[in-house]
Amino acid sequence: MLNDQVAIITGSGRGVGRAVALKMAESGANIIVSDIDEAEAETVVKEIHELGGKAVVFPGDVTEEGFATAIMEKAASTFGGIDILVNNAGYTWDSLIHKMSDEQFQAMLDIHLIAPFRLTRAAAPYMREAAKKEIANGDVKYRKIVNVSSVAGVMGNVGQANYASAKAGLIGLTKTVAKEWGAFNINCNAVAFGLIDTRLTQAKEKGETVNGVSIGIPEKVKKMFQQTIPQQRGGTPEEAAAGIFYLASPLSNYTNGHVLHINGGWYT
Repeated sequence: MLNDQVAIITGSGRGVGRAVALKMAESGANIIVSDIDEAEAETVVKEIHELGGKAVVFPGDVTEEGFATAIMEKAASTFGGIDILVNNAGYTWDSLIHKMSDEQFQAMLDIHLIAPFRLTRAAAPYMREAAKKEIANGDVKYRKIVNVSSVAGVMGNVGQANYASAKAGLIGLTKTVAKEWGAFNINCNAVAFGLIDTRLTQAKEKGETVNGVSIGIPEKVKKMFQQTIPQQRGGTPEEAAAGIFYLASPLSNYTNGHVLHINGGWYT
């Protein structure tokens, strides 16, 4: 379904991003696997090669100056263009509002909103401008941008004023790009995940960190969340990836500016 299309997937060294990369590779796409953890990204590339697919690593921090331009150039020079952009990279840094620092708030804006904006802008020459030439020649080729938002971005969440604000802003960005670039056969949509079983939602007691920030959810809190979900469980990375795949595939050619909720019925 995605034969010979070129996909950039940020945060694809593990979790949902990895599942998306593998699913798209199985469907014929050429993948740029990008993650701040180069070793994890290399492992995913190896998995894709074992499937008979094509993939290369582009390690780095999506919030760094120049990252967006560099990854677009890598995709174009390696595979000849860019058809799919999945803005997936991210982490959480929770605190109640009255205890939250400016640094905490800005960090979530940087990775969940500013980085996707920069990546989308940097994709313009390879998506928007390429489409203009195709349309002038009477050709129609769809390209896709999928932004990973969250249930927190549509209904808020205790302890996540920073994360919820960034994810809500990402929805606004999604809808604006859909309106601005829809005429160029570029669909921009978002997924809003609920509780998905990744290392960001694993037991906080495990003590893992990202960028020096402790990640995870206290086990008791996670169990409480699960009890409020109609399906009584968190989703798997593969279930989350399926929604992203739909929005990146030809199946969604007339879906634009949409937020697809994937949360087991937690928020409807």
